[in-house]
Amino acid sequence: QVQLVESGGGLVHAGGSLTLSCAASGSSVIGYGMYWYRQAPGKERELLASINSGGIPNYADSVKGRFTISRDNAKNTLYLQMNSLKPEDTAVYYCRLDLTWGRGTQVTVSS
Repeated sequence: QVQLVESGGGLVHAGGSLTLSCAASGSSVIGYGMYWYRQAPGKERELLASINSGGIPNYADSVKGRFTISRDNAKNTLYLQMNSLKPEDTAVYYCRLDLTWGRGTQVTVSS
């Protein structure tokens, strides 16, 4: 059974950048679509980006042009490059593969 562990979160000033990673273990990610979500305090979990098994990405309007999703199947890892970060990007960020979720990584953007 696959397990997912996110990393790369932290505190950054507005306008800064972070790259999140989601490392999968226990099973290969090949053949699966993968997803990034976030959840801010008091808000519902929001789908940010997806990437299919062929590497084709899709983005929510809220992050289009600022965030880039990518995957490295050889490393069994999903990435989210986040640029031009805003205070409203502050949230816990989660990755998902099929029905499995990671535990999340906190991103805090200061103004």
